[in-house]
Amino acid sequence: MAAADELAFHEFEEATSLLAETPDAVTTSRSDQLIPQGHVAVAVGLGAEDEVEESDKTALLQEEKQQPGFWTFDYYQSFFDVDTSQVLDRIKGSLLPRPGHNFVQHHLRNRPDLYGPFWICATLAFVLAITGNLTLVLAQSRDPSIHYSPQFHKVTVAGITIYCYAGLVPLALWGFLRWRKGIRERMGPHTYLETVCAYGYSLFVFIPTVVLWLIPVPWLQWLFGALALALSASGLVFTLWPVVREDTRLVASVLLSAVVLLHALLAMGCKFYFFQPLPPEHVAPPSQVIPLTPNTLLTATSPRTMVT
Repeated sequence: MAAADELAFHEFEEATSLLAETPDAVTTSRSDQLIPQGHVAVAVGLGAEDEVEESDKTALLQEEKQQPGFWTFDYYQSFFDVDTSQVLDRIKGSLLPRPGHNFVQHHLRNRPDLYGPFWICATLAFVLAITGNLTLVLAQSRDPSIHYSPQFHKVTVAGITIYCYAGLVPLALWGFLRWRKGIRERMGPHTYLETVCAYGYSLFVFIPTVVLWLIPVPWLQWLFGALALALSASGLVFTLWPVVREDTRLVASVLLSAVVLLHALLAMGCKFYFFQPLPPEHVAPPSQVIPLTPNTLLTATSPRTMVT
């Protein structure tokens, strides 16, 4: 250790004496000798040029890539590019609405999909038709006088009703909000696909509700329906409120009331049509008992006279 200290001190003393003898000399460090300044400047310049060239190439590739037309399959393929975790997260968001929690902003994040709404509507349509037929089967098991025949037309009715509601109502709502945007400049409505996505996922809560409607207790059926309607409609109201609150109070109240009313009409229509009481033609008429009088018995048992 002492020898090392003496050597280090000796070098420092020698360097000091050299600087004293030649005060105009320029000192350089070992790092400067290993990496010349000119070389560093050239390396940095080349890196900047490479970044500029890469950004130019990326911009050119983006310009060359054309957006496919709406009549092509590639245009709609992006709307089904969603994984299972995203679909489950959006379903959970539709089942647990809360104030201040916008479904479009917190769950869609500018990436609406049609995969979830399409299969939710298809599942709801089939479940409605199947449970509607099972209701008649269970009623026949309790009352043998009921004559049941499969009602396959309910599948078509359910499919047309659900898909028209999930497609046409968001279209009318989106068009109205676009019209109001021209009047109220601060309003920024959601896109049509975001509105369809919000409506599609809001219908998921009706799938387990329809299954629970198989319980043959009327007041319990209405309770389940009211809970499902409250969850589904509140999610839509919380999603639309940030958009319509910039409008007048009258327009906002009427619009949100119309959204809730249409949702209630859909739920009540499905309840009355698919779970309605049996029509008269499906119930066997009661057997009529004809009282037998002594004259009737005498006529029925008397032999016919032979004419000769």
